[in-house]
Amino acid sequence: MDASDAAAAPAPSSATPTRSAASLDDEGDVAADYIEELLDICDLDGDIDIEVTDGRAYISVNASGESNLRVLSRPDTVAALQELTRLAVQTKTGEFSRLILDVGGSREQRQRELEKLVDDAVARLDGGADAAHLEPMSSYERKLVHDIVAARGLTSESEGEGRDRHTVVSRA
Repeated sequence: MDASDAAAAPAPSSATPTRSAASLDDEGDVAADYIEELLDICDLDGDIDIEVTDGRAYISVNASGESNLRVLSRPDTVAALQELTRLAVQTKTGEFSRLILDVGGSREQRQRELEKLVDDAVARLDGGADAAHLEPMSSYERKLVHDIVAARGLTSESEGEGRDRHTVVSRA
């Protein structure tokens, strides 16, 4: 390939390639092993479930018996544990991980909080605002907000960069 071929070649896609079910199962197993070791270190009991959906491994940790997972189920703690788990998976598999971690139902709780944020945004729009800016949040949470907004017949888009990236809700 000469210089003119290189210039004409398409730029590599930034989209995450589709991963096989077996690869995602392996990712889930590595993540579950990592979380299990963490629970042992913290002397916490939990049941770990692995599910592969929409091209992602979902790891859920739920209380078994009298386990006190509340210490790990705060949103910031879950986000940090998710990133550590992703790094452990990437180190072991050599593949970028998009896994989602849930501890003690924290994701369902956050879903309800996001629905409330959208309700508040709709109220601002009903009050005459042209658009409603939501708080900065992760790309996963912004995706959930976009889905909630679309289901309510409104439009949304993400604005900002880095930690300031947030969702703006407006009328269709």
